[in-house]
Amino acid sequence: MINFFKKPNEKVFNVKSLGADDLLYKVFPRLFMEILKKYFRVEVEGVENIPTSGPIIIAPNHSGFTAMDAMVLAYIIQEKTQRVPRVLTHHLWFLTETTALPAQKLGFFEATFENGVNYLKKKQMIVIFPEGEHGNFKPTSKRYQLQEFKRGFIRMALATDATIVPTVILGAEETNINLRQLKFSKFLRGLVLPLPLNVIPLPAKWKIIFEKPVTLPFGPEKMSDSELCHDLAFEIQENLQKKINTEVKKRGFGFI
Repeated sequence: MINFFKKPNEKVFNVKSLGADDLLYKVFPRLFMEILKKYFRVEVEGVENIPTSGPIIIAPNHSGFTAMDAMVLAYIIQEKTQRVPRVLTHHLWFLTETTALPAQKLGFFEATFENGVNYLKKKQMIVIFPEGEHGNFKPTSKRYQLQEFKRGFIRMALATDATIVPTVILGAEETNINLRQLKFSKFLRGLVLPLPLNVIPLPAKWKIIFEKPVTLPFGPEKMSDSELCHDLAFEIQENLQKKINTEVKKRGFGFI
């Protein structure tokens, strides 16, 4: 996989000598992400809570109806830790080759249990949004209200002895305004989509906080224990919601 966000070795003033692939997959993406960082005035806390080695599950809240929170988070993680996270994302990205190719260049992979376990067994880092599409496609009227955490990330951690790092992302809720959530279960079970108000992202101030890592005191033998997995996911969700509530109160108006 091409390291989409890797800093190019070439100097900016040598840009004319670069080939099309270097410009498309190295220079422009990094320039775009640097612009987003400044546009959103991204503040980062708790990087020391990300382990420097081993299998890691970054588990953030999801919002904004675009993949912008995933892109910014992945870029920040690589910039701060020098580790390349694999981002597990919505299957809609992979319905056609037209959308699947750029998604893969971004480091996105379909959010399946098998994909997550495969990377974790290789001692890699993954980003998975436990709320799924119900988080980033929820209406803005429910901003910063976590939707129910799916248990897949818990099962992944149990299967691979991975460390979970709960993560707060503030700002994406105000960046993209979603009027309501549209359900298309009649056509495809569980399919939901947003009804956005704006396409151009609003300049809300972002803050990313990596919370203290969580190591589960159980092994693979507990993967089939639905009640335990539910309780573990709920505890992480509840603690993350408390942190979000505290930070939102401290933050005040998101555009100042």
